[in-house]
Amino acid sequence: MKTITQILTEIVSDAFEKCGYDRSFGTVFVSDRMDLCQFQCNGSFAAAKQFKKAPFIIAEEVKNIITENPAFLKVEVAKPGFINMTMTDEYLVSLLGDIADDEHLGIPQAENKETIVIDYGGPNVAKPLHIGHLRSAIIGESLKRLARECGYNVISDVHLGDWGLQIGLVIAELEERNPEWECFKPEFTEGKVPELSADMLNEIYPFASQKSKTDEAFKVKAHQFTADLQNGRPGYIAVWKEILRVSINDLKGNYEKLGVDFDLWYGESDADKYIDELVQILTDKNLLHESEGAMVVDVALESDKAPMPPVIIKKSDNSSIYATTDLATIIQRNRDFSPKKIWYVVDKRQELHFTQVFRCAKKAELVPADTELELLGFGTMNGSDGKPYKTRDGGVMKLADLIETVTEAAAEKLRTSEFVSEENHTETAKRVGIAAVKFGDLINHRSKDYIFDIDKFLSFEGKTGTYLLYTITRINSIIRKTNTENADMKVNSLHTDAERELILAILLTGDVFRRAIEEKAPNYICDNAYKLAVSFSKFYHDNHILGETDEAKKNDWLALILFTRKLILRHLDILAIEPVENM
Repeated sequence: MKTITQILTEIVSDAFEKCGYDRSFGTVFVSDRMDLCQFQCNGSFAAAKQFKKAPFIIAEEVKNIITENPAFLKVEVAKPGFINMTMTDEYLVSLLGDIADDEHLGIPQAENKETIVIDYGGPNVAKPLHIGHLRSAIIGESLKRLARECGYNVISDVHLGDWGLQIGLVIAELEERNPEWECFKPEFTEGKVPELSADMLNEIYPFASQKSKTDEAFKVKAHQFTADLQNGRPGYIAVWKEILRVSINDLKGNYEKLGVDFDLWYGESDADKYIDELVQILTDKNLLHESEGAMVVDVALESDKAPMPPVIIKKSDNSSIYATTDLATIIQRNRDFSPKKIWYVVDKRQELHFTQVFRCAKKAELVPADTELELLGFGTMNGSDGKPYKTRDGGVMKLADLIETVTEAAAEKLRTSEFVSEENHTETAKRVGIAAVKFGDLINHRSKDYIFDIDKFLSFEGKTGTYLLYTITRINSIIRKTNTENADMKVNSLHTDAERELILAILLTGDVFRRAIEEKAPNYICDNAYKLAVSFSKFYHDNHILGETDEAKKNDWLALILFTRKLILRHLDILAIEPVENM
């Protein structure tokens, strides 16, 4: 269904047209001065320039047409030509009824259900998830859910780093520790390998990585193992499959704790079979040429204000790099899904890399010209010193440790609550802690850096996930006390200013979602959820709902409360935040 500003824009555009002006002047905005009016149109200023009239005169002409519509309580022209509009309560209530009857709750749906592939997560196998993986996971998950909520067909891919040097390092170290394993013998063709564990891999990778920095022979060996793996040596492939099995199970467990999941668990290895095709395409189009021993593609444009290096497709030793794999993955995704858009939720510091890759993909026509390839870059999560967040000893915190830390902090916060039972305390603390972290991240525009402050995030006041969960528990309490869980959500009349403010916040939600999906920015969803919660709190404070003796009024209020809960919960679901019953 259309949003309220779209509906009003059509009405005002009709009025401009009836007065002899272009419809484009009729765009309606939400007023930033609700004490003066609810909506505003400033089109008379642009019309004045075109038609050589005073904007006030044009605005008056349009106002006279709009006033005839019974949906408007008040239409005024404020000098020098602003058209200020306030709607009748009856009209607001009727729109609320339309939204309540809409399965999408008034959230605008895509006209064309285009396919979007969204690439987020991007962990390396054989390594534990750490705090640096947090933003990609939760921003990507919320964007996936937002796009689906808006009617798109979305395919999410974790895009594992499972085919590079880190695997060669692990296999080489395993071979040094266990040379007797059958899989390391030249004659090995098939068979089982010893079982590995996540803890074992978490110890081996950092050890092998550090070793390669001081032991040149081991470094050379790891590179050779990587090449042999990629060339299909059976024993190394067998170990690699065991590493994948263990790593993916461990990754899935950690992502599950964050409420994050993926449709595809593809890795760089899945794109490997497309690399020869990529090289052939680039060769056939005369895009590939030799430079300092490497094979590269030039992607610089005359309009570039800074140097743009060529994309390296094959290094001097004929090995592939990230750009090669990313381009091969684009071929794979286009072949498998024919997406209209491919979004990459990656640290914005990788912007140069993705600019090179996207330009090369377009130049080589790996995707249709109208396919959108876009980097949705995010900033860093910083500590109180303004630098990327570290543990107290200066290390990078494991994601599992972060989850444990915030859960313990939330448990301490809830320890004195009389509403959380002992058996539910751990689960409630986990949900509150994770909600605090997610909301504290997502309330910022994804491109911005922010300060990680768990005490602030766990506050029951202000823009926090904790405040939103608390709001839901307050609504739950009212519903339990009135036994209205399954009551009708139909509001028949408006009775108070606070009620009107809450209904307006609900009606404007569609416009918020439209902006959020256009800008691919979940922070608008966070902000709107908070506005709904604040409007509800004011409404709850100003009206004695449980003690109201006028049954019609009380039923209207309870219906409004039920719908408010439903809408806030929809916001939380998009943010992948689980509610709690009590706090």
